[in-house]
Amino acid sequence: MPDSRLRPRASVAAALCSLLFLTGCGGATKGNGPTAYAADEAGPTVIGTDGSAESRVVAALYVELLTDAGVKVRMAGTRYSSPADTTRAVAEGRIGLAPAYETSTLRALPPAQTLPGNMAATLSMALPPGIDALPPARAQNGVVLAVTRATARAHGLRTLTDLAKAGRLTLGGPASGDPDAPSAASLSKVYGTHLTETGTSATADVLVLRGTDPVITRDGLVVLTDPQNALPPERVFPLIGAPYAGLSASKALARLNSRLTTEQLAVLAASVDGGASPSGTARTWLRSNGLLG
Repeated sequence: MPDSRLRPRASVAAALCSLLFLTGCGGATKGNGPTAYAADEAGPTVIGTDGSAESRVVAALYVELLTDAGVKVRMAGTRYSSPADTTRAVAEGRIGLAPAYETSTLRALPPAQTLPGNMAATLSMALPPGIDALPPARAQNGVVLAVTRATARAHGLRTLTDLAKAGRLTLGGPASGDPDAPSAASLSKVYGTHLTETGTSATADVLVLRGTDPVITRDGLVVLTDPQNALPPERVFPLIGAPYAGLSASKALARLNSRLTTEQLAVLAASVDGGASPSGTARTWLRSNGLLG
């Protein structure tokens, strides 16, 4: 027969469990919108970055916005070598938040079901439990094709479609070896181009670059638009652990969504690449756009 002396303790335990459930401390599940975790009180949120200028300045934007919202944050002591490494660090709980990119994040995770045309749902299915992909900003770090202004004028280039009438040009550049980089054959299939690949040559007529490469701003390159969406999307978004994805944090980070464009991020990254402080650069831009209180 059970010892009656244990009953009061069981009653207290049951009451505590009920209280935890009602306050949301017992866990949460993913939804379509920002999840209001009771972990708004948890912290500080450790933010990690890779070594690129854009990752560092986006992380600085996150720091400024979260601090302004009263969320405790600190930067990780070391930088990761790539976006894939920061993705895995968040997924494994070593850091709480990092700038991430859509296609790169999926590539860093175990293969999962995809829903073409629905990146949000695809990420939700691919991410492990307790890790959230918050809504992305407009800014992308995807592969782009760019030409000098002189080349654009000489051949009338504004879109990838225009390359078909430009004759034989060379294709190469710093990002030509990236997994998302298009080949001359794939571009020919979609756009009817006549390009010859030259590998990573920086002297190619058509340069394969990441969209926020500082060279685009520094050299005034013309980024060719992609009307057939042949290049995969790489919008930047906050990859965050559920304990840190409280309502205050989610609302603060969402302030970037409509304001941060690829062009603006490229300018910010170019400034940091030139030696400017990521935090100072981020603070100045946020204030100039009315995003800090």
